[in-house]
Amino acid sequence: MRRVLIVEDDTVQREAVSKLLSSGDVETVGVGTAAECLEQLAQNTFDCMVLDLSLPDASGFSLLETLSQDGRHAFPPVIVYTGHDLSPEDEQRLRRYSSSIIIKGAKSPERLLDEVSLFLHQVVAELPPEQQKMIQTARNRDAMLEGRRVLIVEDDIRNVYSLTSVLEPRGATVQIARNGQEAIDALAKSAGDPSNVIDLVLMDVMMPVLDGLEATRRIRADARWARLPILMLTAKAMPDDQERCIAAGANDYMAKPLDVDKLLSLVRVWMPR
Repeated sequence: MRRVLIVEDDTVQREAVSKLLSSGDVETVGVGTAAECLEQLAQNTFDCMVLDLSLPDASGFSLLETLSQDGRHAFPPVIVYTGHDLSPEDEQRLRRYSSSIIIKGAKSPERLLDEVSLFLHQVVAELPPEQQKMIQTARNRDAMLEGRRVLIVEDDIRNVYSLTSVLEPRGATVQIARNGQEAIDALAKSAGDPSNVIDLVLMDVMMPVLDGLEATRRIRADARWARLPILMLTAKAMPDDQERCIAAGANDYMAKPLDVDKLLSLVRVWMPR
């Protein structure tokens, strides 16, 4: 029997995580405070700990530092499971003590289940069918795309749908613009909102109102977007198309119909680290 300690002050969340992780050979113990966590670790052995950073009597950071310095308590592998957006400094601090950091969101339960199963060395084929399905979903996601925002600039709804169905299951957040002007407006709006920064643009060439080439020129004329990756998509695979796209300021180019593997490869290559 493997044992997981869940440290989460929200009762509903704690019970949900317990239900998610429990199976025939996994027992969960839930606590709501840092003090209860220390008490459990002093008295019992756990194979893994799932930790929320917001606790009523101490921060998750200070709890981890206490565990690292105090030899009286066991210090199992830790998965930080938090609803907070972490600064690079916070993330660096946590990486000293934690093997994995997961931000709570729509797809985070699958990732949490996947991470815990790895820590517990569980054989996925032996898990209940629902847990197997969730882990498979998590593993289809792409670390390079997870949580990144991609602006798709495309007027054909069929192409929007096919691009979205490639990117979203791999963890990307997709934003849509139907022409070049809407793309410029979306970028301008995102500039004032750090939580909605656009990481990469997929730009169609042929569009109404403002085509992709002119939109790219205008984006590049603004110093804020000098380093923004722009990949251009065109239905016309003419010999001079690539030159025109690059001359307008695109980083790269793909002719339609799109090859999914090639598209994903390009997106990974150009996605800012």
